[in-house]
Amino acid sequence: MLTATMLEDWRHAPGFDEAAFSEVHESGAQVVSIRMNPAKWKDSSGLSFPLGEKVPWNSYGFYLEQRPFFTFEPWLHAGVFYVQEASSMFLETAIRQTVDLSVPVMALDGCAAPGGKSTLIQSLLPPKSVLVSNEVIRNRATILEENLIKWGSPNSIVTSSDPREFAPLGPVFDLLVVDAPCSGSGLFRRDPDAAEGWSRDLVKLCSQRQQRILADYWQALKPGGILIYSTCSYSVEEDEAIADWIMESWDAVSLPLDIPEHWNIVTSQSSRFHAWGYRFYPDRLMGEGLFLAAFRKEDGEGKPPRPGKPKWEPIPARKQQGLKRWIADDWQTNFVTLNQSVIAWHSELEEMLMRLGNVYVRQAGLLMGKLAGEELIPETALALNQQRATSLPQLSFDWEQALRYLRKEEIPWSGSEKGWYLATFAGQSLGWLKLLGNRTNNYYPKEWRILKSS
Repeated sequence: MLTATMLEDWRHAPGFDEAAFSEVHESGAQVVSIRMNPAKWKDSSGLSFPLGEKVPWNSYGFYLEQRPFFTFEPWLHAGVFYVQEASSMFLETAIRQTVDLSVPVMALDGCAAPGGKSTLIQSLLPPKSVLVSNEVIRNRATILEENLIKWGSPNSIVTSSDPREFAPLGPVFDLLVVDAPCSGSGLFRRDPDAAEGWSRDLVKLCSQRQQRILADYWQALKPGGILIYSTCSYSVEEDEAIADWIMESWDAVSLPLDIPEHWNIVTSQSSRFHAWGYRFYPDRLMGEGLFLAAFRKEDGEGKPPRPGKPKWEPIPARKQQGLKRWIADDWQTNFVTLNQSVIAWHSELEEMLMRLGNVYVRQAGLLMGKLAGEELIPETALALNQQRATSLPQLSFDWEQALRYLRKEEIPWSGSEKGWYLATFAGQSLGWLKLLGNRTNNYYPKEWRILKSS
């Protein structure tokens, strides 16, 4: 519930219309939106619901007329779409207008869980790019890792370190995205209970935390690199005031974006340095509260620190031939072993890993599986990856079979040869099954399984 203190705090925010804002919050209206994965989505045959209007500021975002029970959508588990708040999808517009996507990009998503912005960034990056997605809270990093595996790009590294661990790396990133922890007021319409924890003291605390996060990450951004800063807060202290702080602290250039008027996004400028910002209000458009600002780094010198020693071992050439049948023919990759697992990655990702120093790496590249003698025991990450070979044998499931598979139940099957099979639904892979004659082994990860039966 909105309080007088909240409204007083937001009243001086650019574009804030108190009457209209209060009315839309009191209405209880909800907006549901999803973003499709361009690497996997070709048609909508595997969805139980129709796609509605396009989200105007995103190439693959769609509104839905009502919220389906997403848990029972096999394509969600296959990484064909991601449930994301529509305003957050504006990140695509900001990246396309500020970053050169015609060359490989080294990108860092600095506050990455649960993965909405990281999966969006992955869909934009050109070949040979690398995305490092960092989440300091370890249990949230687990969710991030799962969502990135399902999205299926092999160019990602998932880390879980405090931002201060990135400061010593030196300038290694072309793009830095910081969707900073904030007081959360932009999501109060969607989650009214969250408003109970709001206070001016929280806003002040969040502002201080945002400055510390930015100060640590800024040192890892290359000169000429792009910072995109965002919050889901209406408070000027977390938005335009932070933009001023960035301009005051470093040699940064504020970057204006070309925004069509009919999108109804409010363009703002900070009070001291007139930095450009973009505000989303739910009474003006179909989306929740968001603030976003883009900057180019002008300062900074020096080279990144010398790469460390690798913690992985190359796989001998004689074993590589058997691994190549599992991946796409046109993917130029290196095969290595790390912690007894087989991993495939391109050379740019390997170089980034060697530069990450003391940053804690949870996952990197394409986790293929483990070798048992000469046989690969494949991981679910391989089944879901965009670089998996298309010639591998498959079992095509209907809706009920797919849900049984996702609950990690046994799937009766006969008439096929023994061996490894991709479990698929409507042309999309869900994971692995192994046929053993009169029975099957379901290799879907236990920690990902659907717990609800109906």
